Amino acid sequence: MPTKITAIYENPKSPEAFEAGHQEQIALAKKIPGVQRIESAKVWPKEDGSATPAYRVLDMYFTDYDAASRAVTTEEASAFVAKVFELATGGVRLLFADVEEA
Repeated sequence: MPTKITAIYENPKSPEAFEAGHQEQIALAKKIPGVQRIESAKVWPKEDGSATPAYRVLDMYFTDYDAASRAVTTEEASAFVAKVFELATGGVRLLFADVEEA
């Protein structure tokens, strides 16, 4: 079953600083062995002006859980995670999930 690793970025202290480094972060994610596809998405602002539930999400897709698990042990993944924590000044959650076709 396909597996994805999702980074959920909370609202950063400086969205401008986050955006300035986001493309580098995507480039680092693309170097992770076994990654098949990457999706990056920005969360829409709420219409009432209140804080969004998150700022961005980044999904990295792998053939299966074993491939994703091996990938996170690599130097390339370490470089990606270092960049994640540099940019995620508001906090970040990383999770593994099985991809279920609907």
